[in-house]
Amino acid sequence: MKYQNEIAAYIDAHTKEMIEDIFTLCRINSERMPAEEGKPYGPGPAEALSAALKLAEGYGFAVKNYDNYVGTVDLNGSPKQLDILAHLDVVPAGEGWQITEPFSPILKDGRLYGRGTADDKGPAVAALYALRCVKELGLPVSKNVRLILGCDEECGSSDIAHYYKIEKEAPMTFSPDADFPVTNIEKGRLAGQFDAEFAASAALPRLVSLDAGIKVNVVPGKAFAVAEGLSRAEMEKTAAVVTAETGVEFLLEVCENGDGLCVKITAVGEGAHAASPQTGSNALTGLLTYLTRLPLAPCPQLEAVSALLSLMPHGDVNGKAMGIDLKDDISGELTLAFTMLKVTESRLEGMFDARCPVCATDENMLNAAKAAMAAKGITLHNDSFNPPHHVDGDSHFVQTLLSVYEAYTGRKGECQSMGGGTYVHHLKNGVAFGAAMPGTDTRMHGADERAELYDLTTSAKIFAQAIVELCG
Repeated sequence: MKYQNEIAAYIDAHTKEMIEDIFTLCRINSERMPAEEGKPYGPGPAEALSAALKLAEGYGFAVKNYDNYVGTVDLNGSPKQLDILAHLDVVPAGEGWQITEPFSPILKDGRLYGRGTADDKGPAVAALYALRCVKELGLPVSKNVRLILGCDEECGSSDIAHYYKIEKEAPMTFSPDADFPVTNIEKGRLAGQFDAEFAASAALPRLVSLDAGIKVNVVPGKAFAVAEGLSRAEMEKTAAVVTAETGVEFLLEVCENGDGLCVKITAVGEGAHAASPQTGSNALTGLLTYLTRLPLAPCPQLEAVSALLSLMPHGDVNGKAMGIDLKDDISGELTLAFTMLKVTESRLEGMFDARCPVCATDENMLNAAKAAMAAKGITLHNDSFNPPHHVDGDSHFVQTLLSVYEAYTGRKGECQSMGGGTYVHHLKNGVAFGAAMPGTDTRMHGADERAELYDLTTSAKIFAQAIVELCG
């Protein structure tokens, strides 16, 4: 492709600088926080947005801050042809980090470690450097490219909804918030919210409380419970059996609970993104498995907990037990992650995250899930789900992206579907494009999140070439 050598040389020459810009953003804890005046998502996201726009302005771009919902970076003043959507907010740091602290990014063995390096600050900076490459090399483009930097992708994308009330969609949009080659199908999503109430019981032994989950779209790596009236010896014996079966480990600690001694249980699994629950080990379902194996006194609370586990047992990541294990040739299997749960003496409430293939409907998925839970005495409150998203894979836009990917990687460019939703889910002509190469484990949403340096530099080159091909 024309200009390929020049683009590659430019990015290679600016790699060290690009890494430092990524680290500048990744040092900021930009998880969503309580809103403050002028900062709808709290101080962290606003700080990250300000830092990113300062970088872009320093490279000579026109920037604009849309009330700390999003910020924009324009390549030129021509009519818009292409939007690139990236986000600067991150999921909570979580626990279990070993390589570095979550907000102390480092480069080690060709990988950038730290929260946001892969999702999505690293790719956002790669897109910025693509714009910078085109601008500073003076490559011929007759239309504008706008980099849109959002602050609420992880919590519902209200930032983008705010932006598109003000601005129109570009004719083409891609988001570097997934994997290469091109994701033109995004599954639908049901963020299931449920609860149940039951009569309290003081019979011993008993479950006093349970608390698990940090976000609906994160498979919990840890889950916590307090039990009363059991000997530590029998709890340890059951723990060993369930650990051998599930891989989830259990830490036991004697504690005071007002009326007497209790045991605090910490279940330790492995966190993951809810769109790919099979890559983790769910501490919540592991904990429920453990609790239902203990000799607790029969009571309505235990019946409800056991019912939940029967609907979403440990290791069932496709909704089979709930009767919603759907699958089609276009978008693959439904995935289901049980991600949040609180249990008290008389009530439980929780959430699960189901990513639904194109064939999912109200009847075969939502209503089926509601009926299955209702049969167990649990109320699922959702009345709708987020439908799938599909862009024609034979379009000029998608085929151009695939050809650029092939030119820079030597790999076959093919369309694919994904379970995770991106910024483009509700855009007419939007796809996910990069920034991780196929098969790369970024540990997204988990401990030791990481991005391959090769992936980020290659992404910057690919994005720059795509800009030239689509906007020249």
